[in-house]
Amino acid sequence: MGQRSSRRNATPAVARELALQPILGASARMQRLLRLVSRVAPTDSTVLLLGESGTGKELVARSLHLLSRRSQGPFVPVNVGALPESLVESELFGHARGAFTNAAGERVGLVEGADRGTLFLDEIGDMPLPAQVKLLRTLENGEVRRLGENAPRMVDVRVVAATHRDLQSLVAEGRFRADLYHRLNVVQLELPPLRERREDIGLLASYFLDRASRRQERGALEFRPEAMALLEKYDYPGNVRELENAIEHAVTLSEGPVIGPVDLPSAIRSPRLLPRTAASTDESESAGEAAANSYSSS
Repeated sequence: MGQRSSRRNATPAVARELALQPILGASARMQRLLRLVSRVAPTDSTVLLLGESGTGKELVARSLHLLSRRSQGPFVPVNVGALPESLVESELFGHARGAFTNAAGERVGLVEGADRGTLFLDEIGDMPLPAQVKLLRTLENGEVRRLGENAPRMVDVRVVAATHRDLQSLVAEGRFRADLYHRLNVVQLELPPLRERREDIGLLASYFLDRASRRQERGALEFRPEAMALLEKYDYPGNVRELENAIEHAVTLSEGPVIGPVDLPSAIRSPRLLPRTAASTDESESAGEAAANSYSSS
């Protein structure tokens, strides 16, 4: 509550800093992304976020909301891929009483719930075709029609969509509507995988270390140089989310004030366990052996 109040009373510059605070990155690609978020957020343009799983697409969507004129309205995140296909339309667009078996009462859909705010549709590529038709109508006309009702309801919603899939390929395969793709792809922002911005790994690792140590009431912790070297060499198929989990793992298992290689998950200590290219594997193995030797001799 206090953080929301501080945003409401902050100057534009301070509000921008608070909104972008969770998105960490000093690399050129992340700094460009932050600049683009600041430019796009005040508009009502539909945004399509592209990036692998774990790159922080929901964080970017939240920042777009907090920096927009809709910041006092709801932010409604929806993982489309997690919704059962038979319930997608009911969950998103609502239903009238008796619209189908077990519909004992009316239901307000998530799209209506985002009225005057932002609707974040994650994994939009998993949306069934019938629901795509309804979403297209909402984007074009601001209309929502609940299942079992004939009259449309008007909504004022900004849509931010995200996917890790190639939507153009899905369009070519007939699994995603071309007209919906073009409606969503007004402004496209791409989030780079963590392996392509290695200069940010140290910054992120230190941030997650501080947060995990405070949550577990461990006091001040730090990394051994050998542990940090391993963290910076790893490829992170799970991206930032995997790094965060790795640091929490290390903090939980460490016995002293210093995080060493032995405290890191085995995948990071022994990257040869992952299916990776030969060149990448050889490089990581050399780094891991050097770090392990240095650690054992200290």
